[in-house]
Amino acid sequence: MVLWWIGNALLLVVILPVVIALLNRVLAALERIRAASDEILGGGVALIGELDGAPEALATTDATIKAVAAGAVRYAGPVSKLLGA
Repeated sequence: MVLWWIGNALLLVVILPVVIALLNRVLAALERIRAASDEILGGGVALIGELDGAPEALATTDATIKAVAAGAVRYAGPVSKLLGA
């Protein structure tokens, strides 16, 4: 029975503080991760507001590409004749 009490005392004096310290480190890391994820979420929400004009910008880009492609085809024909290809 004496060994049982010594084991209990050892558990309370040595093992329990180690477990509490490790748990404290894990919880601190968890709080840092939670703060970082909240910051990322805030940045994502702010980014959504910046993307409102994206469809119009893409439509303008598509129109510009079509105009440039038509001009490039018109240019390539005479250049190929000059080069004799």
